[in-house]
Amino acid sequence: MINKLVRDNIPEIIKSSGRIPIYNSIKEEKVYVQLLKNKLQEEVIEYLNSDEILELCDVVEVVYALLKVYGVSRIEFENLRNEKATINGVFEKRIFLEQI
Repeated sequence: MINKLVRDNIPEIIKSSGRIPIYNSIKEEKVYVQLLKNKLQEEVIEYLNSDEILELCDVVEVVYALLKVYGVSRIEFENLRNEKATINGVFEKRIFLEQI
């Protein structure tokens, strides 16, 4: 049993391999958001366990899906990210805070 959110083309990919996928489309927004959050956690863990750049692509794809649900464009999100970076900085200096 799989029971997880997958990318749109996965059912067709499964069919093309001769298997039969059983799936449905999530209609309820709250459920969809929770499934996206679960997927985000899954993809982050996969990246942490592999260090593969392609796994970061999966993380970003889930973030983009969440932005769409919240009605935030990628440009708006990038503006928010830039504002926060201006205030808090980024990670270029590799600062490791040891104690306060």
